[in-house]
Amino acid sequence: MPVIVNSFRYSAIVFALAASTASHAQPQLPPPADPLALGIMQGFPPAADKTVTLANVLRYPSGSWAFHNMRQLVPNVSVWRGDKGPSALASEARNLDTLVVRSVDTAITLAEWQKSTYTDAVLVLHNGKVVYERYYNGMNAQTPHSMWSLTKSMVGLLATVLIKEGKLDPNAKIPQYLPELASSGWADATLQQTLDMTTGLQYREVFTDPKAEIFQYIIAAGLLPAPPNYPGPKSMLEYLKTVKKDGEHGEGFRYKSVDVEVLGWVIQRVTGKSFSDLVSERLWSKLAAQEDGYVLADPVGSQITSIGMNATLRDLGRLGEMLRQDGRFNGQQVVAKEVVDEIRKGADREKFKASGQALRAGYSYHNNFWITHNAAGAYEMKGLNGQHVHINPSAGVVIVKLSSHPAGETIFTHVVDQRAFEAIAKAVGRSARAN
Repeated sequence: MPVIVNSFRYSAIVFALAASTASHAQPQLPPPADPLALGIMQGFPPAADKTVTLANVLRYPSGSWAFHNMRQLVPNVSVWRGDKGPSALASEARNLDTLVVRSVDTAITLAEWQKSTYTDAVLVLHNGKVVYERYYNGMNAQTPHSMWSLTKSMVGLLATVLIKEGKLDPNAKIPQYLPELASSGWADATLQQTLDMTTGLQYREVFTDPKAEIFQYIIAAGLLPAPPNYPGPKSMLEYLKTVKKDGEHGEGFRYKSVDVEVLGWVIQRVTGKSFSDLVSERLWSKLAAQEDGYVLADPVGSQITSIGMNATLRDLGRLGEMLRQDGRFNGQQVVAKEVVDEIRKGADREKFKASGQALRAGYSYHNNFWITHNAAGAYEMKGLNGQHVHINPSAGVVIVKLSSHPAGETIFTHVVDQRAFEAIAKAVGRSARAN
């Protein structure tokens, strides 16, 4: 029987996370505000109504403070940047604030787009050079920000590396690596189906329905306090064993964070290393990141591999630039070109249609990346509340946008975000040609 979370206790969080993924109706949003100006977490101690806790962390404006201070709220493990100092990012600054972004029936400037989409920081790289960089709401270049589901792409990238190295078999059934899940919904699911989220599971990531399984997941992750006398699992690995099958695997894409928690478990089991160590050894140290990142941990210390990583704006830019350059960065091949080729090829676009995401028509979802299949060959990492790493190989552009949008699902700003990304790529490319 599913565990039902009390709808009154969590109604504010339900609203804050997202409106229904089925309706995509735009909720009524509060005006963008600086959390420091509002007095959020100011004083010793802060006023009761200005204090951020796990009970209100996803409710705006609490999130505009919390998303770059999560290490103060949740147990976490560092992702070491290495000991060689940060890799260079050359600068070729341009003021793009007045660049016009044309959406469906409006035209706004890039600065207005940032404000209206609750931006905390944004970075634009062109051919590896920083052309535009902005910070808001108390952030700076040294501040790690919640990546939320950008973390999924980190797991997908590492899994693809292990597949190409022959350490994982995409056609293997999940219990081959995790016998603990032999009685779960993943009993007959393949690794590739789990990577592409085409598993048929009894799990709904619908934030407006307090009965949806997403709330059991968040409680298990330690990111939401359990109600009194809560009978459900209170740690991630315990929860994954309870997820059941509901439909056939491989039929269609449906977004499910639990798939990536399973993948995170797989890559840790196969390598004998923690997720944070894998990111450090395979990525952060090779990129020569500027700052340590960190990964949130559940109540028993298991790392949250679907939504748990936090990193700085520029270090995510380094990651995106490595992917844009076919796996090469900082004078070395960080991941094999065939790894990036595998990700960029995407998956079955017909299966993606099963998700009902009409605004992302033409997309596919492959190895935890969003593949546009557009003429520019763009592909993306996306996360709750407006986190983006947008890679446009044709234009030589990488865009990182970190946000604290009150409506969690990025579909609500998808159209204007894509128009902004396109306008940036066009403007930067035109400027390069002129020079």
